[in-house]
Amino acid sequence: CGVSPDSDHVLGPDVIDPERTLSALDAFADRLGAVAERRAPVLLGTGHPHRLLVFYAELADALSAAGCLVLTPAQGRCVDITTRFGVRTYNLDYVRGVALMREPGVRCAGRETGAHTHSPLPVRVALEGVAESGGPLPELVVGDHGWVCGAGQLGFEAIGLADTDDPALFVGEAEGRVSVAVPLDDAVRSDYYRPLTRYVLNRACLSQ
Repeated sequence: CGVSPDSDHVLGPDVIDPERTLSALDAFADRLGAVAERRAPVLLGTGHPHRLLVFYAELADALSAAGCLVLTPAQGRCVDITTRFGVRTYNLDYVRGVALMREPGVRCAGRETGAHTHSPLPVRVALEGVAESGGPLPELVVGDHGWVCGAGQLGFEAIGLADTDDPALFVGEAEGRVSVAVPLDDAVRSDYYRPLTRYVLNRACLSQ
């Protein structure tokens, strides 16, 4: 990512190398372009819906317009996730084709917020739902945190965004389980990701 390679450096701000971010965005866009060219099924999900949902939703819209089937399996399914506060039950939901987790009873029309989670359980439930329905499996999973790592562990091609304080995606990439991990700050205002969205869609030839 560009963080200090000194193992004794344990305090202070992280640094992300912008050249590595751009290189990873190119690879990310190339994977999207390839799946769009095949009109292959895709699954998108996020554990950071407050910040990253719009980024993924724009990708979902573009992929759908290109003829890809954007999968939305197991909607409403309950998922028990262990948190620092104990086991919490969430519901799997979709906004503009992007999966996220919600606390039971908080869903309302137009609401685009959801629960913050790094758990791989939601993507496992979603993929289980696809298998149960007999529908096509995704050829690419796009997202962050547990969505990407969980899919990669199950053998699906997965690409996503990752911050330096959450190293799982970078480890997965180093192990060959994650195809692309894009290093960036995943907690800034959602409109700050618009230039990244345009860059990715333009390179993938998916701009509408």
